[in-house]
Amino acid sequence: MPTMADPFSGNIKRKISKVELIQALRVDIASELEAIYLYDAHAHATDDPLAKKVLMDIRDEEKEHVGELMTLMRYLDPELTKHLMSGEEEVKEMMADLGIVEPSIDSIASVGSLLDDEE
Repeated sequence: MPTMADPFSGNIKRKISKVELIQALRVDIASELEAIYLYDAHAHATDDPLAKKVLMDIRDEEKEHVGELMTLMRYLDPELTKHLMSGEEEVKEMMADLGIVEPSIDSIASVGSLLDDEE
């Protein structure tokens, strides 16, 4: 949760190593995912159309941040990339075994967008 009471809590007094940066990025990704969860929950908890629209827009921007951070992580940690690709291939094999066709990027709906359709 916010630590804004101390305006210097995010400052690091030295340059960090690559390993430390990767660890910090993991925390950053977790924070972005938590923000997505919170903005989505707040948007669905209000009937105010402007508040809902603004919160969902911010939620979607946080999703982009996750993509940016994951791209940076894959650049910094090629081993992570191998694991991510291996996991993706495992799921694709399971999909094929079940006769599930991988959806095109245009047809993929997120939980938030699915909920948007219900309202």
